[in-house]
Amino acid sequence: MPQPTLRPARPSDIAAITAIYGPAVLTGTASFELEPPSEEEMLRRYRAITQGGNPYVIAELDGRVVGYAYASAYRARPGYRFTVENSVYVSPEAQGKGVGRALLGEVIAAATAKGYRLMVAVIGDSGNFASIALHRRAGFRFCGTIHAVGYKLGRWLDSVIMELPLGEADGSAPHA
Repeated sequence: MPQPTLRPARPSDIAAITAIYGPAVLTGTASFELEPPSEEEMLRRYRAITQGGNPYVIAELDGRVVGYAYASAYRARPGYRFTVENSVYVSPEAQGKGVGRALLGEVIAAATAKGYRLMVAVIGDSGNFASIALHRRAGFRFCGTIHAVGYKLGRWLDSVIMELPLGEADGSAPHA
């Protein structure tokens, strides 16, 4: 099985990223959005993440973008500045081929190198076993479930919260 090629996302990747995310919004429960964002909105989000210095990575198989992942601010208040939240999306035809694992590993490494101390996964739908397993294999531990926190596709959905300590974690004072 060929390994995905990983690289930093570029603005020219936004159409492919939007094409992966749109169906996930319409038919999936990983995202609680109800309408797929436009390419312009996805570009705005990309810029907000990358201009903040956070990693945004794409995976290619046979020269085609098949997945993306990024780490973004967990919350806006400054006390949370050492914590990031990850997002990973893989096109249906590339799922189960190690793409998500490679993307998540790259984002973890980049966030650790940047000095973040904790990565949080907020997984939409407690039935999203693939995402829960992906994060568990990457070393995330289960924190809890927020039950029936969202409503989509005619049903109530949970959010599963997982965490991964990074670098020195809470073992020392943060570096600025």
